Parts: sequence; structure tokens; C-alpha cells
Amino acid sequence: MLTALTLALSACGGSVTSMVTGAPPPGLRIIAPSVAGGGYDLTARSVSRAWAAQGVAVDDVLVLPGSGGVVGLGRLAAERGNERLLLMMGLGLVGALATIPSEYTLNDVTPIARLVTEPEVVLVPAASPLRTLDDLLVRWRAGDDLRFGGGSAAGGPDGLFRTRLARAVGVDPDATGYRVYDGGGELLPALLTGEVDVATTGVSEYLDQLASGTVRALAVSSDDAVAGVDAPTLREQGVDLVFDNWRGLMAPPDLPPDRVQTLIRQVRELVASDDWARLAERNGWQDALLTGDDFGAFLRDQADMVAATLDPAA
Repeated sequence: MLTALTLALSACGGSVTSMVTGAPPPGLRIIAPSVAGGGYDLTARSVSRAWAAQGVAVDDVLVLPGSGGVVGLGRLAAERGNERLLLMMGLGLVGALATIPSEYTLNDVTPIARLVTEPEVVLVPAASPLRTLDDLLVRWRAGDDLRFGGGSAAGGPDGLFRTRLARAVGVDPDATGYRVYDGGGELLPALLTGEVDVATTGVSEYLDQLASGTVRALAVSSDDAVAGVDAPTLREQGVDLVFDNWRGLMAPPDLPPDRVQTLIRQVRELVASDDWARLAERNGWQDALLTGDDFGAFLRDQADMVAATLDPAA
């Protein structure tokens, strides 16, 4: 009898079911649309830990790589009205949607919040003959066959950064190849084995390797120096370029407005917490909170930036 009643009431929501069974209501699930160990995965797990300290349960981080985040977006969009599902996303997904066919766009899901920005870094293996950014620029401008790699598609942050860096230093972006890897977890071995000569990638995924001396940073793309990265900024080396990646959260379509506001409130409390501040500092992130409609407007601006970078003549 109790089992039948529980099944009947479960359709009315987790809170009703928990009243009957005594079990806690279900927590959130966060889709990380990259390989394990990638930037989306790292950020999703950091959010999960910081939320847990505040009593907001995250039951699972679902690693769902594919097409620069397009696969994860499709899963989110199909979960219409699911109040317990979120997608960790960022500039990489905006760029992927500009270059990869997709049934869905960001207009088909619900913007919750931009969380952080993160600078890019120019990396080489520790044994590389490229000791400084000037070493790289001399060879790049001379037309040497340098192999670049990044953990995102050409329209994602790593590819966009390489393109904008090339133009900033007077190099044709198309004159050298760019190999795409699905996140930092796949890019690192390619860099260390010499499959690529130079990586343009997010700082947070490589802080451990930088600390151990496995890789060397030639420059960071931020306005200011980054803790834990022994490299000057591009501007300090005469290159007029500042570039930031960012990450945020989206929810499925057709959520009740009060649920959207609850999620936004929980994000605001998250980024105001000491636990989040420690995680952000450890990963080289800068707080960059934008919520709701403001985040939606930012997404449209980012789509315009991506389009202009990929096709400046358009």
C-alpha cells in the first residue's frame, strides 16, 4: 500500500515523495559537457563542493563530452521542465554552436548565471626550445611549421585566443594549423609527446603541471599577472591583447519562473561564500557574476564576438 502511494505521489515532485518515504529530496545534477578533467568538469565539481557546504545537494556531475558541448546542450534541451538539471557551459559552447551543426541553440534553454572568467595561457613543454614569447613570435612570423593545439574547437576559447593572438602579432591565423582536442585532459599528452608544439588553453587545467615544471608558460592573456603562473601578460610583452574565457550555468527550457529565481538565488549565495572564494583563487578564476536576462544579453554579445573573430570580413 505504501509502495503504491509512493509511486503515485512521486510524479508530484521530490518533496512529496520525501514526505512519504522519509528520504531526502533529490539533489541537482550538473552536466559537464567535456571529458573528465576538462574545464567544464573541474568547474562543475567545484560548484558541487561549494554548494554542498551550503546545504545545496548535487547528486551527480554527469560527464557528457561531444562536439564542444553541443551534445550536452542537446541533453539539457530535451529535459524540458526538469528542475533538477543544470549544464555547465561557457565560451566553448558558444563557439561550437558557430561551427558545428546543432538541433538546438542557447535560445532553447534557460540562462541562469555566468560564474567566473579565466585567462588563457600560451604553453610549451618544459623541454621546448621556445623559452619566451619572443622566441615563439620570431618563428611564427618567419612562417615556421609550428603545430598549435587547444582544448576547444576553432570557435571555442582556445581556438579564438590563438586566432586573435595571431592577428595581434601580425600573423595570418590560417598559416599554421590548429589541432582540436576535447578538453585539457586530451590536450596535455599531445603537448608532452610533441604532437603539438604550442598549446593555447585555460589556466586552471594546467596549474598542477606548471607547479611541477612539466610545462612552461610563455604568456597569460589577462590584464594582470596570475598567481601560480610564472609568466608575464601579453601586454607586458608588447602585445595589445586581453582575452578571457568564462563559464556559467544553463537550465532546461520551460522552468517555472519561481524555480529560475531559486536557482539564481542559490548561485548568488554560492559565489558569495568563502568556500567558493577559496576554490576560485586556487583555480585562477575571477568572479564575474551575471544572472538571468543580463546573462542572456551577454550570451548574444559573445555570439557576435565569435562570429566576428571567425570571419572578420563578414
